[in-house]
Amino acid sequence: MTDNYKPGRHFLQIPGPTNVPESVIRAMSQPVVDHRGPAFPKLTNGIIEKLKPVFKTNSAIFIYPSSGTGGWECALLNVLSPGDKVLAFETGHFATLWRKVAENLGLNVLWMPGDWRHGIDPSLVEEKLREDGKHEIKAILAVHNETSTGVTSQIPKLREAIDSAKHPALFMVDTVSSLACSEFKHDEWGVDVTVTASQKGLMLPPGLSFNAASEKALKISKSTKAQHSYWRWDAMLEDNARGYFPYTPGTNLLYGLDEALNLLHAEGIDNVIARHARLAEATRIAVSAWGLENLCLNPAEYSNSLTQLWYQKVLMRMLCER
Repeated sequence: MTDNYKPGRHFLQIPGPTNVPESVIRAMSQPVVDHRGPAFPKLTNGIIEKLKPVFKTNSAIFIYPSSGTGGWECALLNVLSPGDKVLAFETGHFATLWRKVAENLGLNVLWMPGDWRHGIDPSLVEEKLREDGKHEIKAILAVHNETSTGVTSQIPKLREAIDSAKHPALFMVDTVSSLACSEFKHDEWGVDVTVTASQKGLMLPPGLSFNAASEKALKISKSTKAQHSYWRWDAMLEDNARGYFPYTPGTNLLYGLDEALNLLHAEGIDNVIARHARLAEATRIAVSAWGLENLCLNPAEYSNSLTQLWYQKVLMRMLCER
């Protein structure tokens, strides 16, 4: 006999990967089918259509078997050429890693140091773009939600800053830990390339990355000089139009993705976002009640809120009962 046996299933309590719903696990256990067979386009087309309301876009969405790091590389290779200048901001560990990927691809990164405790300052974006009178900056890299810290940047405000500076740079946003968790609107917020991955809000294991590309980004991708093959958007567009992929796709992960999207749509994507916001607010209020510093909240927004007082009473009662 051993005392090491623990019944039940391991439960993750980390920023990501996140726990995978039972129905998604079952969906991924289906037998592998022919990814060139006549039935496969139904799966491909259905997934792409179900993804669009999650990204809040009518633009093209590309799915690759890779981690989020692959999604970064894919985005950069398709719209930029070696030597291009990009503006990037230090908001945490993953913003720093995206910078490293960009530098390894031969891009010239104009790096704005930060303290990992605040999102991107829109006024700094506008300042740097106004200084760039020759429009040498080809893209702005922004992490929407920084997984390592929870710090969130205000994407609509950053878009306003770009527009205010009248700068043509592409707006590229990492949503690996925010898509399907926090409000995000690819089209309405004027994002050119959205990068995300499967292992957080999309409720899957790691293994899939995604790029959503605006028409502006697609047009620019036709004239870039970066040398690559696997990540080419044009090859993906051609094959996706027929319901297939230009490589062997992660078939069973696609089964899981289809089921995860069904779950999101059954609840309603706006309801999913509202649920996350509700739980986040409750957490912030609890932290405030404990007397701890809260960097994810503007205290002025809640200082006189009856809702805050109610949540504090409920949460403190729950804590006392424990």
